[in-house]
Amino acid sequence: MTIAPPRPKDLPLTALRAFEAAARLGGFAAASQELGVTPGAITAHVKSLEASLGAKLFERTARGVQLTALGDAVLPGFTAAFDQLGLAVQTLRNKAAPSAVHIAALPSL
Repeated sequence: MTIAPPRPKDLPLTALRAFEAAARLGGFAAASQELGVTPGAITAHVKSLEASLGAKLFERTARGVQLTALGDAVLPGFTAAFDQLGLAVQTLRNKAAPSAVHIAALPSL
């Protein structure tokens, strides 16, 4: 019997998306462009996530942000998870899309 991994009830998906995008793209400005929000929103989401975890994911410097060792360690898992979610959504959309209708007609004389 396989034991399922824990599934948190309070999963902060928006904050996790902000973290993953900022970490993968190398900064909050790039993440804000990809996600269509302001850099301030990315900052707020990441700070909220760090506060809820009780751990820093980024080091803030005068030159921007850099992943901490913890952030670097968890990034591949979150990137893979969001890739899988994207594929699942694409599958749903493809299956929910109306099927193509083919119309055939005889040539008229």
